[in-house]
Amino acid sequence: MQDKTVNRIKNNILEREIIQTLDGSTTIQIKEWDECYHSKHGAIQEAKHVFIKNGLSLFENREVSILEIGFGTGLNAFITFLEGHKMNQSIEYVGVEAYPISSEELISMNYVEELSVADQKGLFEKMHQCNWDEKMLLSEEFSLTKRKQLFEEIDDCNQYDLIYFDAFGYRVQPELWSTAIFKKMYDALKTDGVLVTYAARGVVKRSMIEVGFTVEKLEGPPGKREMFRARKL
Repeated sequence: MQDKTVNRIKNNILEREIIQTLDGSTTIQIKEWDECYHSKHGAIQEAKHVFIKNGLSLFENREVSILEIGFGTGLNAFITFLEGHKMNQSIEYVGVEAYPISSEELISMNYVEELSVADQKGLFEKMHQCNWDEKMLLSEEFSLTKRKQLFEEIDDCNQYDLIYFDAFGYRVQPELWSTAIFKKMYDALKTDGVLVTYAARGVVKRSMIEVGFTVEKLEGPPGKREMFRARKL
């Protein structure tokens, strides 16, 4: 079943459209799945709540290495760049994405306008234009490496302080929330590393705990009651 799903995405069989979320920011919706790259209740609000407030802010005034599971539209990376500057952070950011968005979809993303950072439009575009599998220094404090690979192929070990786990939801791709995937996430984190995700399903929590994570349930972003934050102790 997984191979069929992957092939359908790869061959662009699944129909996609740009929609506006409730906070005014855009996202991509896969119509057949009724699944979006970000929350319909607010793409920017979700990114700030889940990944910045409950993840990045834990590492204020220090160097931090981040692995993003699902680079997608680049929203999480872009907001991390903006917020990291405010928090006096030096960030090494790695984004994993098997199926990059198209240039037409990129043009339709309105994050620069909604975040009121017109002076950073070139940087957001550069995040998408830079070569895959090459480290790009976007500022003195922020480097980006985009890796074009399946999540199942990740084999990093003891490398990251923070993981943004932003895969498609369990309802449509449960294989991405398996014990095997979370074992890879656990291995990729340094001791005292943190993983944050918008998810809050019991089956996800059990998989996290099985591989060694300590899991806490936090207030979710707008439109979602709860979310998880997991630690490698």
